[in-house]
Amino acid sequence: MALVPAVVAPRPLPIEDPEALVDSEIEVGEPGPHDLLVDVRAVSVNPVDRKVRASFDPADGPKVLGFDAAGVVVEVGASVQGYAPGDEVYYAGAIDRPGSNAHRQLVDSRIVGRKPSSLDFAAAAALPLTSLTAWECLHDHLRVTAESTGTLLVVSAAGGVGSMVLQLGRRTGLTLVGTASRAESADWARTMGAHAIADHHDLVATVRAAAPDGVRYVFSPVSEGNVEAYAELMTPRGIVVAIDEPEGLDTLPLKTKSQAWHWELMFTRPLSEPTSTVQREILDEVARLVDAGELRTTETRRLQGLTAASLREAHRLIESGSTVGKIVVER
Repeated sequence: MALVPAVVAPRPLPIEDPEALVDSEIEVGEPGPHDLLVDVRAVSVNPVDRKVRASFDPADGPKVLGFDAAGVVVEVGASVQGYAPGDEVYYAGAIDRPGSNAHRQLVDSRIVGRKPSSLDFAAAAALPLTSLTAWECLHDHLRVTAESTGTLLVVSAAGGVGSMVLQLGRRTGLTLVGTASRAESADWARTMGAHAIADHHDLVATVRAAAPDGVRYVFSPVSEGNVEAYAELMTPRGIVVAIDEPEGLDTLPLKTKSQAWHWELMFTRPLSEPTSTVQREILDEVARLVDAGELRTTETRRLQGLTAASLREAHRLIESGSTVGKIVVER
């Protein structure tokens, strides 16, 4: 085993506490049969980092966060196919293994894609988790295709996942209504592909103004308090796909119009279908689309140095609730 620099959370603490994230070293072992050992060049920060940082059991030891990375392959496991040392890759990783906030990381090759050649490492690191989540929402749950029509309501359209739902949604026949309450967020959502903007502070009225006939689909990262509004706005047999976890959520208002509620967790495949290569294939397709100019990075702010100070600042910005796009940290 080798010791490598890393940023760890010793125990759950508010991000304002200087001990919430600290510089340290961790041991990184040899690659397992399907693993890649990656030299991490850049990471990005997602809401899941904050959630895990605030809730993990410190009895399990310090936590290495980070669920997005781009870097260079250093070693490959005995059963790895398609990768060799020197390859540039990007990935979201798995929630049950140490994260990407370290100079080197072991990751299963079956959930790793080839980095878009047109992007540097930091710009690429903005994409994996949000691209996978958006792709699975649209294609696994809503079952949309290039020929699909109807209206999709994208709540928090300027967020990391919302930005990718809009971009990927533009490759279909859907009409995209994004919610945003600030001019900056609305402008970003339009740039990402929203046809119209609604205000989540007055959801029903502003969505009705943009989509008088209602919406067929809803992407929901903020579900608490919105179920009745979704039920009212959706057409019969409409579908919500949600990525949050509000405690005790009551979806009964959807029954009257036979509407459906789906849950999306990007980590389902790594956790429950470890032999699947679907996420690798999705990331390779996203990279192809980026290099073809059909998708763009959602990076909006870049911090320097894979250090506790930089990551504390990134977490603070995420927790402010006012960011658009993605915050990346370049090593």
